[in-house]
Amino acid sequence: MRHHLIAALLVCLAPAAQAQTAVDSAVAAYQRGDLVQARAAFGRLSAQGVPAADYNLAVMHLRREVPRPSEREAVRLMTRAAEGGFVTAMMGLAELWEQGRAGLKIDLELAVRWQRRAAEAGSVDGQVALATAHYLGRGAPKDAALAARWFRIAAQAGDVGAMYLVASMLEQGDGVERDLAEARYWYAAAARNGDEAAPSKVKELDAKLAKPTS
Repeated sequence: MRHHLIAALLVCLAPAAQAQTAVDSAVAAYQRGDLVQARAAFGRLSAQGVPAADYNLAVMHLRREVPRPSEREAVRLMTRAAEGGFVTAMMGLAELWEQGRAGLKIDLELAVRWQRRAAEAGSVDGQVALATAHYLGRGAPKDAALAARWFRIAAQAGDVGAMYLVASMLEQGDGVERDLAEARYWYAAAARNGDEAAPSKVKELDAKLAKPTS
């Protein structure tokens, strides 16, 4: 599981400037390898109800960077951070439930619930995850139209994979009305952003769009 100690992604319930400065200082201590100082600072801030500190302390438990690491405590802190509006924690918690980590049993519906909250809060990763869940019917009702909606939102936010996927759905009429012109637009956007398969799709659709309709 890839968690990152961060200080900048506070959502909904951003701490006061003083608390944010303290979070930044704790993250800096962690990054320079001073785990004792980082742990103590995150602990103090967690006790004050700062979601970013809850998340970072949870990650330290999961990484066994505290004297008595506890998966249960990691889940408790991660959940509190997510409920406090910290989007990264929402995605981290979704991952724990999806993979059955930290002593949890796999629960795809709970994972999707947190992916949805992250998506609605503006997380592009959450939007892609939610779209994928609906497209596959994995932890959520299979719904191609809803999948296309969330892929499009993620594409508009700049996710290259989502650009290609929404283009493919538009090309095939999968969950949306077939629209080769818009599909071409999204393939071109994906190509401009480095997708290796997209340029050939742009040429293919250019040829189709150039053909006169009978």
